Amino acid sequence: MKNFTIITVLFLVLSSCVGRKQIEKQLNTGNYDQAINNALKKLETNKNVKRKQDYVYMLREAYYKVVEDNLYRIDQLIKDGNPEYYQDIFNIYRQLDSRQNSIKSVLPLHLNGKEVKFKFNNYTSNIVAYKNKVSDYKYEQAKQLLATNAKYDARQAYTLLEDIEAINPNFKDIRELMNQAHFIGTDFVLVAVKNETNQIVPTRLEDDLLNLDTYGLNNKFWISYHSTPLSDISYDYSMDLELKRINISPEHVYEKQQLRELEVVDGWEYVLDENGNVAKDSLGNDIKQDKIVTVRARFFEIQQVKSTQIIGKVVFTDLRQNQILESFPIDSEFIFENFYGRVNGDRRALNEDDIQLLGNRAVPFPSNEQMVFDTGEDLKLKLKDIIRRMTFS
Repeated sequence: MKNFTIITVLFLVLSSCVGRKQIEKQLNTGNYDQAINNALKKLETNKNVKRKQDYVYMLREAYYKVVEDNLYRIDQLIKDGNPEYYQDIFNIYRQLDSRQNSIKSVLPLHLNGKEVKFKFNNYTSNIVAYKNKVSDYKYEQAKQLLATNAKYDARQAYTLLEDIEAINPNFKDIRELMNQAHFIGTDFVLVAVKNETNQIVPTRLEDDLLNLDTYGLNNKFWISYHSTPLSDISYDYSMDLELKRINISPEHVYEKQQLRELEVVDGWEYVLDENGNVAKDSLGNDIKQDKIVTVRARFFEIQQVKSTQIIGKVVFTDLRQNQILESFPIDSEFIFENFYGRVNGDRRALNEDDIQLLGNRAVPFPSNEQMVFDTGEDLKLKLKDIIRRMTFS
């Protein structure tokens, strides 16, 4: 126990030294914010104990050095006069304000029994001024990009407007401009199902395939799929699901029979001795035993099967260039199956699976229309994967 205590104390001393040396290294190499953050962590608890005096000293030194560096950098950027630097100046002012607020959270601090004074500045007016300078500058850039009416420029404009919204919510008319930029920058795709099978495709299947809300396309921010054309939109691309062939199998009923045989207990019988008399136990009672018999049954497993297959392809076309971009083969299959059973003979010979099948019954086969519609569920999953992988401009 004594050795354990010594080792624990030694570990804590070494840990403290490592922390102090680490912060000293950060301070000496100019990583002032790292040094400040680590010193603040050390001062979160028991900040006034003597062993934490070094952290107070290093915190103060790192703070004044980083403030000096920041203000010097701001002065250089302002003198340069390049509006591209407005964002950098704004960010530095916010860092200055955030950093001193972090230090305020651990005050008061003491060195050698005296309270340590930190010089703090009010950066509010600077932050507001450069927030507006950044907003105005990016706003004008965004408007210039939107004026080209080009998709790529509109997407760049949207990013600039997002930056403004993040620091200056609802600045001027940026939300209206963001909607405009999103509209201009979006690739609009017109979706259609084309039946080339010479067979009737159920209307509800076509409607289901064109129900784009079920495809989970919310992550396609710059792509908008429409199954019904809108008059105020000039579509960039089309996506045609061309159904080439629909195969529907006949209704099949398969029967498989198997012989089941099992030894079971069928009541009891007396045990006879070597003389043919009923054997007795030590108390004089008649001895009985289970009567084992072999039972047999013929089990018929019946399977109903019907299948449908849809074969086609998905074609993406650039409507502006009137040329095919991509073509993907697509096929889907749906199999209807129903199993049930019947038995001739002693049911005790059946296993658990047989008994379960006996509980099933023959059911009507689905209609061809229902089979084709059910095939559409798998078709939609494959179509969704194609849409997810497809990119345009």
